[in-house]
Amino acid sequence: MQFSVARESLLKPLQMISGVVERRQTLPILSNVHVSLDNSELLLTGTDLEVELAGKIKVDKANSGGEITVPARKLFDICKSLPDNSLIEFIINENKCLVNSGRSKFSLLTLPATEFPKVVEEQETLSFELSQARLKDLIEATSFAMAQQDVRYYLNGMLFEIAHQTLKLVATDGHRLAMSELALEGLETDRQIILPRKGIIEMSRLLSDGNGDLTLSLGQNQIRASMPEYTFTSKLVDGNFPDYKRVLPKGGNKVVTGNRQELKNAFSRVSILSNEKYRGVRVMLSPGELRVLANNPEQEEAEEVVVVDYDGDSLEIGFNVTYVIDVLNTLHSDDVKITLSDANSSALLEALSDNAPEALYVVMPMRL
Repeated sequence: MQFSVARESLLKPLQMISGVVERRQTLPILSNVHVSLDNSELLLTGTDLEVELAGKIKVDKANSGGEITVPARKLFDICKSLPDNSLIEFIINENKCLVNSGRSKFSLLTLPATEFPKVVEEQETLSFELSQARLKDLIEATSFAMAQQDVRYYLNGMLFEIAHQTLKLVATDGHRLAMSELALEGLETDRQIILPRKGIIEMSRLLSDGNGDLTLSLGQNQIRASMPEYTFTSKLVDGNFPDYKRVLPKGGNKVVTGNRQELKNAFSRVSILSNEKYRGVRVMLSPGELRVLANNPEQEEAEEVVVVDYDGDSLEIGFNVTYVIDVLNTLHSDDVKITLSDANSSALLEALSDNAPEALYVVMPMRL
């Protein structure tokens, strides 16, 4: 197999695929990228057995086709280190891949393509198109609330729920919940799936901010996102996501509205002197103002006062300050609406803007 390709054409697909490929693998071939050449189309594929990403590029010159696997990270680092606008020549000879560009020459060890474990493509049960940019917005508005290494494995991912011609994305770690939604006209089928955390992160990296669309295809055990240049496949988490509707606070009678940036700045400054382990802050609400207080075992204290629109009864409630700041960082609006009921009930936060994505955030209270 021999071909030549421009450095810039190869760099982005290799970078994306290197993110999927794990560096420390029990199976050496999982550290490799599968390289397949058919006529002038080069297909690069990487997998960790849970997530698979394939990228297509056109080569400048192809002498002979074939397939092989080469170390993904090393190949990416080589291409990245070469000068801009370089032309890279690949020659596959027995168990070596020769990479030549100008006066630079590299020899990489290969492994047979027959040993590379590709994800088996399932028959789709549901397929629909949507905007890449809109899906990226939904993921970014929700993903921060995913659990990281929870024993409740179904929380280490994100719920995709299709119901009533609406796509909802929901994530929770048991202490907070994020939910965003998008209308999908003409989609009559109802379905719930859970994508693993890594699948969400890699899919978000792929999605464009532009006007491009993608096709999402759901099978029994996998999801596939098809774009002009990439095909992304992820296994699904086998489990039942908690009933998020039961977590959404209802009947909150204390509604606070305030400037998002001012609230974020106040919580951020107070967090400096909060307890480093528990991150708790005390919120004291009274007509016209919201006070945020923190202290730590060193008996240091911080207090901030923010002017808000509120005329109800006084309330004192504790929160993990990191959770509140995460929501305020994610909301895309000048003003934010916070709905509360009492010191033992969760807070509901949402944007006050017609342009912001449809999103709700729930933060559980802390006992201080």
